[in-house]
Amino acid sequence: MLQVKLDTGFNIEVDFLLAPFMRRFLAWVLDVLIILVFYIIVSRLTRIGQGPSWELPPWVLILLGLPPMFYHLLCEVFLNGQSIGKKALYIKVISADGGQPSVSQYIIRWLFRVIDFPIWIFLIIAGGQFPWWTAIFVFGGVACLIATPYSQRIGDVVAGTLLIDTRNRTSWEDTIFTELTDNYQPRYPQVMQLSDKDINTLKGIINSVRKKSDYDLSIRIAARIRSKLQIEDNQDSLDFLQTLLRDYNYYSTR
Repeated sequence: MLQVKLDTGFNIEVDFLLAPFMRRFLAWVLDVLIILVFYIIVSRLTRIGQGPSWELPPWVLILLGLPPMFYHLLCEVFLNGQSIGKKALYIKVISADGGQPSVSQYIIRWLFRVIDFPIWIFLIIAGGQFPWWTAIFVFGGVACLIATPYSQRIGDVVAGTLLIDTRNRTSWEDTIFTELTDNYQPRYPQVMQLSDKDINTLKGIINSVRKKSDYDLSIRIAARIRSKLQIEDNQDSLDFLQTLLRDYNYYSTR
């Protein structure tokens, strides 16, 4: 399985496993099936198919068109870089710098989906006509996956995103929020100099250290952060990182 080293916001390289092509394809198939089931349900409820499409009321056309059109964009924005298919196959979208993608990056990926994926297959199924040269889009998208070192489709290259395998990472970047006790007392107000992206990365690193017992990584990260935030303390490196995470949650919710 392909592996990539990404430089995090703390100038520390972290290993990520790239999502294999077959699992990406199966995730896409699952998402297509979900959209088809949606069409079948809406068709039965509205009795679509008993007349030409131009005779359908506008609200039916909107109901049919908008959810499938925005499915991937909305899923990735609100499900932390995953559609339902991606979540089921344990893959997700991250930024090429190892952080959480911005909304604009998700939008760019979504806009290029029409080029990356074989839309014309659906036209064949529906009995529609299409120019022969539209097949170039399909081969162009697949060729991009093969040619790029990180197996990126065209949308990923333009947006600066990657698809990674999450099976070997414990809830990586799921959320920056952590449970706090009612009487919790923060120690490091300097933590607010870090961004949400930094904290997301920090939580992923903490999970990685716990899973792999890679305490050298926690020592290096802690040293970088202490230097950046000008913090002097004698806390254990992993305890220090966990305290930073809790302090950020404390200050950001006050």
